[in-house]
Amino acid sequence: MSELYVAPELRVLPEPSMESRAFWTGGENGQLLIYRCGVCTRFFHPPAPVCFRCRSTNVGPEAVSGRATVATHSVNVHPWYPSFPPPYIVAIVEIEEDPSVRLTTNIVACTTEAVHVGMKVEVLFERCEDVWIPLFRPSDHTTPRPAVISTGASAS
Repeated sequence: MSELYVAPELRVLPEPSMESRAFWTGGENGQLLIYRCGVCTRFFHPPAPVCFRCRSTNVGPEAVSGRATVATHSVNVHPWYPSFPPPYIVAIVEIEEDPSVRLTTNIVACTTEAVHVGMKVEVLFERCEDVWIPLFRPSDHTTPRPAVISTGASAS
């Protein structure tokens, strides 16, 4: 298993909205921020101004542990961008605090063969310009690794 993750030279970046800004910038402080309802207390993603369960507008971002479980994954082998070479792992992970909250992400710092449904993972952030992309890596490590990595440019 490779402990080293090399960020791609170029990423297509999101354009954060008022609601999603906390999600895309929380990594600056090493925090995975997920919206939570102040009335029914449930987490939800993607961020929205209203809780889809109880319709409350008392919602906002809250830090979660950053631990998750792989729900499904796929290995991309197609070279979509020359600066983002395959293979890489696209996954959907369920956050530990509420498995109904799922994030689409990349699994890094392990081989494509090692990823499996049920795998325990933890967040790390890839900084690119003014956003911090939440990625996940296996959480069974024994040596500390940086929670934030920096990368180069973005694709316009």
